[in-house]
Amino acid sequence: MESIFHEKQEGSLCAQHCLNNLLQGEYFSPVELSSIAHQLDEEERMRMAEGGVTSEDYRTFLQVISNALKVWGLELILFNSPEYQRLRIDPINERSFICNYKEHWFTVRKLGKQWFNLNSLLTGPELISDTYLALFLAQLQQEGYSIFVVKGDLPDCEADQLLQMIRVQQMHRPKLIGEELAQLKEQRVHKTDLERVLEANDGSGMLDEDEDLQRALALSRQEIDMEDEEADLRRAIQLSMQGSSRNISQDIPQTSGTNLTSEELRKRREAYFEK
Repeated sequence: MESIFHEKQEGSLCAQHCLNNLLQGEYFSPVELSSIAHQLDEEERMRMAEGGVTSEDYRTFLQVISNALKVWGLELILFNSPEYQRLRIDPINERSFICNYKEHWFTVRKLGKQWFNLNSLLTGPELISDTYLALFLAQLQQEGYSIFVVKGDLPDCEADQLLQMIRVQQMHRPKLIGEELAQLKEQRVHKTDLERVLEANDGSGMLDEDEDLQRALALSRQEIDMEDEEADLRRAIQLSMQGSSRNISQDIPQTSGTNLTSEELRKRREAYFEK
């Protein structure tokens, strides 16, 4: 996983992160994308603003990304357009997708023989199984995302060459950046509380110090593990449990996550990933 290029979110540079994660390198900077944006003349901007289907900002961003990809001989095709759907192309046969919701853009790309979610809001690449890819894209569409297929030959990259020879396994799914920061803050709080407990018991002579330390550490680990699990559940709810669409496999639970208890959601999520 270390060979996969993954830019994390900085400010509002998601278009830059999306393109660089797609191409697997630092190909674009804010200055270069700004230059491409300025190349769009006023007449083109006015034409993009017509139609009322999407906002001018969205169309401008899309045009900037499209123009940037033309440098590499790449083009974008709307994945959920009627024309594309008529072709009945299996998503697994594509190489990469660019996804957009409001002002956020991110890449889903095949590296070697495996798919990865390269969302800059995650702490690292997220492995997506072949069987989960269609469900993942269907859920994004249901949540209002626009999905584009990237057509053309992507530049060679180290990660693609390496993953052609090996397959990776992901024991722990990456968290959202905000969740990781919250967890680190929580861990600092637990550490402070633990130190206070040890200091309070140090001179009391009422508790065995080693036994008390083991009990406090076990409690701290248990609470942190619960935080990890709750964070994974929240993200699983967002991506996988918000309802069904006609593209979703029938063996996936189609009950909204908001009507289930945390224990029920945990059992359903574990049952899916054990398949």
